[in-house]
Amino acid sequence: MTARTYRNPILDADWSDPDVVRVGDDFYLTASSFGRTPGLPLLHSRDLVHWTLVGHALERLEPAEQFAKPRHDCGVWAPSLRYHDERFWIFWGDPDQGIFQVNAPQIRGPWTRPHLLKPGKGLIDPCPLWDEETGEAYLVHAWAKSRSGVKNRLTGHRMHPDGTELLDEGKVIVDGDRIPGWFTLEGPKLYRHDGWFWILAPAGGVETGWQGAFRSRGFFGPYEERIVLEQKDTDVNGPHQGGWVRTPSGEDWFLHFQQRGAYGRVVHLQPMRWDPDGWPVLGDDGAPVAVHERPALPPQPPAAPATDDDFPGGRYGRQWQWTANPGDGWATQHSGDGLRLTCVRSADAHDLRKLPNVLTQRLPGTPCRVEVELRLDSDEPGARAGLAVLGDAFGWIGLQRGTDGTVHLVHRFAEGVADAERDAAHPRLATEGRARLRIDIGAGARCRFSADTGDGFRPSGPVFTATPWRWVGALLGLVALAPAGQGHAGAATFTQFRISASSRT
Repeated sequence: MTARTYRNPILDADWSDPDVVRVGDDFYLTASSFGRTPGLPLLHSRDLVHWTLVGHALERLEPAEQFAKPRHDCGVWAPSLRYHDERFWIFWGDPDQGIFQVNAPQIRGPWTRPHLLKPGKGLIDPCPLWDEETGEAYLVHAWAKSRSGVKNRLTGHRMHPDGTELLDEGKVIVDGDRIPGWFTLEGPKLYRHDGWFWILAPAGGVETGWQGAFRSRGFFGPYEERIVLEQKDTDVNGPHQGGWVRTPSGEDWFLHFQQRGAYGRVVHLQPMRWDPDGWPVLGDDGAPVAVHERPALPPQPPAAPATDDDFPGGRYGRQWQWTANPGDGWATQHSGDGLRLTCVRSADAHDLRKLPNVLTQRLPGTPCRVEVELRLDSDEPGARAGLAVLGDAFGWIGLQRGTDGTVHLVHRFAEGVADAERDAAHPRLATEGRARLRIDIGAGARCRFSADTGDGFRPSGPVFTATPWRWVGALLGLVALAPAGQGHAGAATFTQFRISASSRT
């Protein structure tokens, strides 16, 4: 890679189901956030290669009571981001509720509260289109078989231009069952180009599928199809589901994801051109590129979504999300640095997967070292706090107050099939109630835990391999908790959270 080239993935973490739009000289991207809050992350770039996280469009998931506990694979699925009538618009499907939209005059908001555009089970992956030629508006969406019993088809609607309602009952405009060899057609993105209605949509499943293109002279069809991106002889499995964007100079690019196990869905950038028959050609004649010449855009300094945090004033950065809608007083602001988390009482203290009060960020897709300093400020027997790797299985290392008043370093884990954690190493005394915690994450998301309680870093327990949830990559997490009971259970303070590149494997 040189200063004139870029290497994929351009976002090497779980920015699932990306969609992209250009407004002037700026590019914006959003992604699925499932059951975490705040939701609908908003990223910004000037060169399509370097991205920063500038905010979120969804403060809380609604109805709030349904997301008071973790629902890791539910919530916000596959959003579409558009700019129309001097406003930003995001449409997404909640597979249990229906199709929602929010909009805002600026990317940083203020965003409207979610508006339920189409209620129903299994309605996913919506995308709007405002036809500038006719003034009409449309919407296309896919189906989740787990909720509706239906999949592999795309349904189209006419939509009111103000985005508040659909104007018909909908019609199946692409039926994947009628296309030989196609299955799990989903994730449509809708465009108008060169006199055609275009739907760019993946099929074949997230790990092994391909990217398709469909075109028709009329929105309701009939559509003809073509596969425009697939793995071929590369190591990029299942390259699909994303968005097309055109630069001010007229270059076309396509951003999409690749499913990478515990790392989630990382984002690739593909060059895009049009063949003599008017069909899009993605990547290197339909195969994903690993290294390619950068877009012809003004050079930008290196940038990436933030990871490190000193928590000034007790505030956490945009990169952090709770595993459910947050409760009052979970994080306390104060005059110094450091994240002060309340030891929230819970009957589920034995299973981090069930806790809403885990503050998380994405697991980096490359080998790294994660460190944080912890002080346990609680006299409550059983109160604990630590640094976690959270997925269908989880592991964490931290401090716990014993019944005799002493503080111990503890390291625990749970397999995906287990309903409670157990020790990964023998507890050891931490006399000062402080520890520096570390996780070295190598190839294959293999995690090595260690801690310094005053006598240098010492390894703890065997290697733990991070695992994803069904649709969500593994997460790094900070947590403070206490057993069920009455009264305030104290707090824990985290300082100097750092993620650094590592060559360890």
